[in-house]
Amino acid sequence: MVRVETTTTAAGDFEPGVIWFGSRRVEVQAVSDRWYGAAQRWWKVETSEGSYVLRYDEEVRTWELAAVVGR
Repeated sequence: MVRVETTTTAAGDFEPGVIWFGSRRVEVQAVSDRWYGAAQRWWKVETSEGSYVLRYDEEVRTWELAAVVGR
């Protein structure tokens, strides 16, 4: 599990702004894709370390690192 700080978009939606891997802070530079499922949301984010896919479970309100895309 990871911890994610969110930001609010102009449309009022939230999206990842910072990812915490333990005590390591990784800033999201851009959201390159997003998609939705039943009670779940996914974001492909770009960071200085590479791309990650994050999943948010709306029912239990938890974040998960779904994939490491690469550097």
